[in-house]
Amino acid sequence: MKDYYAILGLASDATSEAVRTAYRRKALQFHPDRNAAPEASEKFREIQEAYDVLADPGHRFAYDENRRRNLLDKPLETALEIWQHYIEGVLQ
Repeated sequence: MKDYYAILGLASDATSEAVRTAYRRKALQFHPDRNAAPEASEKFREIQEAYDVLADPGHRFAYDENRRRNLLDKPLETALEIWQHYIEGVLQ
């Protein structure tokens, strides 16, 4: 799973304005017309993909939920939360 926040250089709690600003900065840096490096076009596509997901609130929510389920952010806290919900569900 790609870490779109890392691609844009953001924390997972970044605002939509911060996402937009980071996208513009990175897109200018790696745009194939401005950057002649061989990996620039691939990096630009990754940046565009990250922005497409993080700029749309619905896609971002789904992505964040998937990240949480995959234990990318704070694995011990997330595992504890998952187990607490599981135990509560079993006991009810």
